[in-house]
Amino acid sequence: MFVVLLRFSDNKFRAGEFMDGHNQWIKQGFEEGVFLLAGSLQPNLGGSVIAHNTSRHELQERVNNDPFVVENVVYAEILDIDPKKSDKRLEFLLN
Repeated sequence: MFVVLLRFSDNKFRAGEFMDGHNQWIKQGFEEGVFLLAGSLQPNLGGSVIAHNTSRHELQERVNNDPFVVENVVYAEILDIDPKKSDKRLEFLLN
């Protein structure tokens, strides 16, 4: 399981130019069963994604294809989490 932090860079003013592509990238991640949750980092710091069903290498490739990353609107950090305990609703993440 991974948390991807997409923190705005000095080019955040260009986000509007690439928003459609970024939203398509997010949609594809959900459709392919990799993304579990996506949202904004507050206050206006960028975004985040919780991902699973992928390897770190595959996720890094996916993140590298985000138009926001390609165009340096955000810089990405991937945190690898090895879950050990969860609420019953999230037990699928323990496998």
